[in-house]
Amino acid sequence: MALLSATEVLRLKLATIPAPLLRDLARANAIGETKVGELIKNLISANIHQEQVDNFIREKYVQKVARRQAEVSDAELLRELRKVDRFQWGIEQGQLDNKIQVQYVRKYHSYENLLAHVKNELYDSIRDYVICTWYNFWTTVIIEDLISSHPNVIPTLKNKKGIDLFFGGQPFDLKITYVPKGYSNATDAISEPQKLAVWLYENQGAQRFGADNRLFVVLHDKCKPEDSWKIKRDIDFVKQNIDDFFRQEIVSEADEIVFTFQGKTYTAIAKILLVVK
Repeated sequence: MALLSATEVLRLKLATIPAPLLRDLARANAIGETKVGELIKNLISANIHQEQVDNFIREKYVQKVARRQAEVSDAELLRELRKVDRFQWGIEQGQLDNKIQVQYVRKYHSYENLLAHVKNELYDSIRDYVICTWYNFWTTVIIEDLISSHPNVIPTLKNKKGIDLFFGGQPFDLKITYVPKGYSNATDAISEPQKLAVWLYENQGAQRFGADNRLFVVLHDKCKPEDSWKIKRDIDFVKQNIDDFFRQEIVSEADEIVFTFQGKTYTAIAKILLVVK
């Protein structure tokens, strides 16, 4: 995706506002009830200012975060997340059903045998998988809120494929990850982030393929790479890196990368936010 014009970005911002809130924004600009597509078109035709849309989204996002934190605060979440003492999947993501079918359902004919193996083997694997998934989900929620609440970022108010936030006047899909095990050298990843970005695009799974602009948050422990997962709950450290990045970085044609996937060539705008200990 090449750099988009201000009008194209405005259209995308409006498209990430849920219909009831979009109608509120339209009414505030003397635009009557109609279909969502028409509302967006009419708001743009009325020359609504980007700043008004940005402020509206930020206000609603703050309310959204407040509702979530009323149920469970970040401090409470972090207290629970610090109880995780190991990060071991047990089962590869996306392979749970296949493992159950191949290694248990189709393997054992005896009911008692099946129960014994489930208790002795499968239980631990599923427990580890659930803990890792739980840890990833809630640490990601906190980090996404930190990023989306930054003054230089415009969040989204509903899920839209390929767009989690707007930064530097452009849309981005947010990905939080680690230096991949398959990457040649962690030092190279840190010193040459654009090459890492190309690698991440080219080695994504086919089922989740996307060529959208992406902001990669890459966490890495230089002394103990296997402990990089712990950085996700070191929120003060992560927040400092987030603040430094969005205060200093801009988005320009220099962020454009070209990558190949299954024989086709794609162009995207990619940024790497390194969180390195």
